[in-house]
Amino acid sequence: MQRQDEPDIWSVKWPAPAKLNLMLRIVGRRPDGYHLLQTVFQFIDLCDWLTFHPKADGKVSLLTTIPGVPEADDLTVRAANLLKTATGCGQGVCIEVEKNLPMGGGLGGGSSDAATTLVVLNRLWGLGLSVVQLMELGLGLGADVPVFIYGHSAWAEGVGEKLQKIDVPEAWAVVVRPDCHVNTGQIFADKNLTRDSKSITIADFTAGRHDNDCTSVVCGHYQMIKYAMQDLSVYAEARLTGTGSCVFALFESKEKAEMAFNALGNNWQVYLARAVSQSPLYSKLKTLQ
Repeated sequence: MQRQDEPDIWSVKWPAPAKLNLMLRIVGRRPDGYHLLQTVFQFIDLCDWLTFHPKADGKVSLLTTIPGVPEADDLTVRAANLLKTATGCGQGVCIEVEKNLPMGGGLGGGSSDAATTLVVLNRLWGLGLSVVQLMELGLGLGADVPVFIYGHSAWAEGVGEKLQKIDVPEAWAVVVRPDCHVNTGQIFADKNLTRDSKSITIADFTAGRHDNDCTSVVCGHYQMIKYAMQDLSVYAEARLTGTGSCVFALFESKEKAEMAFNALGNNWQVYLARAVSQSPLYSKLKTLQ
């Protein structure tokens, strides 16, 4: 339970940040069909914002549902109910979501919302689960959920759940979102997708191996993404995050990032954000300790 001398953390708006895949290699396939990956995750300070309101009836609900998504299927609701089931917690909550991250953009918005729900409710409800326990729960909701609970830029393997802390330079990110929604299943089922890339090391990545094995297949299916990468590459190395649809570039200086952001904004939906090593969620938690 919350201590009496603790700030009123029920009134806090909690960030659910976006992630970027700084590289993505498909190095094999499990017998169940899941692809084995190598990837590097980094967070950006572009966020959804969640507020949690206590409910006396012990139920989980949303303040406002997302059009086309039944409340019971929403990842925040599923995360809260999973946490209740795993711990036997009888408390209820109404979840308010301010949605800023584009759906289907490869930025991990739904997974991040679920992770923030698990991490924050674990604290608000005084459950005391460890980060490792929360990550194990989160994996049942999606392969990207654990890294958001982990909370630090990471080298990832397996289906994305085997995480190792990695320090990558903090930078400015320009993210371009083409007006299309990538069907991830279609990309991973494509016969032209490389599934046997040679594994690389962290040192290889640091030396500049930033390949995303999905890029050529995605650009072949979605011309808008191909054009976005071409336009962004005028200013810096353009990369696909996950299977897209968002593409991004990293800049050492805010001035260079703003130049690209302003120029591209004439034709594209563009975001300017700070790429950071620690998740904004954990930065927020630190301020309340």
